[in-house]
Amino acid sequence: MATDQDFMEFLADQMAEAGEITYRKMFGEYAVYCRDKVVALVCDNQLFVKPTPGGRAYIGAPTPAPPYPGAKDYFRIEDAFEDREWIAGLIRLTAQELPDAQKKKPRKPKR
Repeated sequence: MATDQDFMEFLADQMAEAGEITYRKMFGEYAVYCRDKVVALVCDNQLFVKPTPGGRAYIGAPTPAPPYPGAKDYFRIEDAFEDREWIAGLIRLTAQELPDAQKKKPRKPKR
């Protein structure tokens, strides 16, 4: 089941205080970016935040789960995203702990 656009827009609004939040649709699901870093996935109308040590401490006892079959475990956030301040804090902390996105090298022209 694909994620509803309305649900994704709601989550993005809830996370807005974390910084620049954007999202991109991929295969019916979404990748969530905070300041150009992928911080979460939204799959089947469920929020999965990338695991970081700070995120683990912030959540306390996170529920690990893969966002899709074969994926590594993320922190599944069940209802806490209803609290704007809490979810923005988690997303901000996650973005701070993740490395900066690497710049892609330009491709060489084909001959």
